[in-house]
Amino acid sequence: MFNSIIASLSALSAGILAWLFFKSMYDKLAYYRDVVEDITTNKFSELFLFVNVGRYFYYYIGLITITPLVVLELSRDLLLAFITFVVLLLSPYIILKMMIKKRLRMFERQLPDALLMLSGSLRAGASIAIALDNLIKESPAPLSQEFSLMVREQKLGVDLETSARNMEGRIPLEALSMALSAILISREVGGNLAHTMESLADTLRRKLTMEGKIESLTAQGKLQGIVMSALPLLLMLVLLKLEPESMGMMFTTHLGWAVLFLIICMQTLGFIAIRKITRIDV
Repeated sequence: MFNSIIASLSALSAGILAWLFFKSMYDKLAYYRDVVEDITTNKFSELFLFVNVGRYFYYYIGLITITPLVVLELSRDLLLAFITFVVLLLSPYIILKMMIKKRLRMFERQLPDALLMLSGSLRAGASIAIALDNLIKESPAPLSQEFSLMVREQKLGVDLETSARNMEGRIPLEALSMALSAILISREVGGNLAHTMESLADTLRRKLTMEGKIESLTAQGKLQGIVMSALPLLLMLVLLKLEPESMGMMFTTHLGWAVLFLIICMQTLGFIAIRKITRIDV
């Protein structure tokens, strides 16, 4: 009887501790979901993508939890399972960053034509408001989306300077800052805004042409940096499969860990150096 009571109390205590643990984990996970949803929703709204992030959050958590376990079960390789977990964990951030970069690049390429369109409307006698409306109707996304949001803010009572600064916050491009500054200055002190827009469009077009030539000339160097950085790691994986006993010493001995750490540091420094050399700002 006494043993049964002790067993029951032990089971009850274990159940309470398990319930408190899972409740704490659920509360932390819910807080993490709210933070991620707030950040990613704002980022997606800047891209004019309206996605219910909270709806897919738990699917994502299940994916990054189950997939590494499946990889570990199939391959019996802890390192591969860890790499899978890291890749899945960082993938949303990397993809979102790539989408933002691509959008900014598209906007920058569309800006010279937009400035010429504004200049033509102004030379035809249109006001800046009518010129912006014509620009929104004739331009593709993402440029039309951003200027449309800027015009809608003004229709809701926001002054031109505030809406322009809001647009600069969404599109952190130096070329756009110069164009908006020219519009604001022209509105305050006057001047030939059409000529300013034409000059700025010509400068931006020359800049984009020069950047394209630089990217073409440095593409080989960038590819070499990626290949030379990944080659030792791929060779290490091949040797690990061919000679597991010899290569296993790198992961099971202190000297092996030191050599592995040194390899990673040198490869990282080499990759950063090549990226610095091939990255030329215009």
